[in-house]
Amino acid sequence: MQRNGMLECSHCHSKLLVQSPRTISRAYDKHRNKVSSKARALNFLLVVGDCILVGLQPILVYMCKVDGKFKFSPISVNFLTELTKVFFAIVMLIFQAKHQKVGEKPLLSISTFTQAARNNVLLAVPALLYAINNYLKFIMQLYFNPATVKMLSNLKVLVIAVLLKFIMRRKFSVIQWEALALLLIGISVNQLRSLPVGPTSVDVPISTIAYIYTLIFVTVPSMASVFNEYALKSQFDTSIYLQNLFLYGYGAIFNFLGILGTVVFKGPGSFDIFEGHSRATVFLICNNAAQGILSSFFFKYADTILKKYSSTVATIFTGLASAALLGHTLTMNFLLGVSIVFISMHQFFSPLAKVKDDKPEPSIEFVDAQKHLPSDSSFVNIAAGAAEDARHPGHDERQPLLPT
Repeated sequence: MQRNGMLECSHCHSKLLVQSPRTISRAYDKHRNKVSSKARALNFLLVVGDCILVGLQPILVYMCKVDGKFKFSPISVNFLTELTKVFFAIVMLIFQAKHQKVGEKPLLSISTFTQAARNNVLLAVPALLYAINNYLKFIMQLYFNPATVKMLSNLKVLVIAVLLKFIMRRKFSVIQWEALALLLIGISVNQLRSLPVGPTSVDVPISTIAYIYTLIFVTVPSMASVFNEYALKSQFDTSIYLQNLFLYGYGAIFNFLGILGTVVFKGPGSFDIFEGHSRATVFLICNNAAQGILSSFFFKYADTILKKYSSTVATIFTGLASAALLGHTLTMNFLLGVSIVFISMHQFFSPLAKVKDDKPEPSIEFVDAQKHLPSDSSFVNIAAGAAEDARHPGHDERQPLLPT
């Protein structure tokens, strides 16, 4: 039975801490303060890779346009991207299964697959939200240039911070909230006089439609990121490639349903998913697939805030690349906005902005997550830090750390 946040066994009366978003958040904060040099190197590689891929994405989307329009269906690109990621997850899962140690539960067994599918059904939620967001990425390119789209996406950091505070009970200091406020100021400076003018075909000002799309473009992926992080970390013992297989499988299903919906409204001729594709769309599909795969490592082994702040680094790369390749002008507003964004990022991750650790509750001891892993492990089990030191007799340590 459960009492006062503790789960008590009715047979032996031993107690275990009931996992919650707040305990996961506190465990992660403790882990972040004791992160090893190997983990810091991993985070650096993740940030560099994310900067390159995210920076290239709006450029490739812009290059795919012909006379200001897309000759292909954006949903078909998203569907092919999900299939690419599913193929990658299957290949890596087979590779991982062949290198399992003796005595480990086989990854490719039917029992393992079905149990993991039940435990990770929450991944269907971010998959649906990502399917919506991937379509919005193309719509945003019709109203903003690539550098502006990248700056607008930085608004997600504030929305994610609010969602993390209320959903996962993540704590932020006053300095960190001020850093997020600076981020909004930097974005606002960049957006001055950047919206196109003129009416649309339905006589609605373009700025109004752009603001509506911006609101959805910021909110939907922010919710997807938070749900994705929670879903991946809550089943930390599950192979990330197996989790990705479920996530991308759900995404492929949702995008295929979108294609079927297009067929209903536009006729059978729109079912050709390869219509209008070019060499640029092939590079776009590969880039989007690599970006999605890299994001899963961010959400499971790092955190969503680091992922979104790393995307702000791509702003300079996007702006310079769009100026060099597409002839866009780098305005003073853009340069000032980028400067403020980087000041915000430095302030957010400064040691002075660190949240003071809460006093531990009586009789509850949070242990270092690294004690639960082999010494040669490449990653840190963040979720394990939320478990109590005392262990229930007969408890299987390989079971998920959060209730399913």
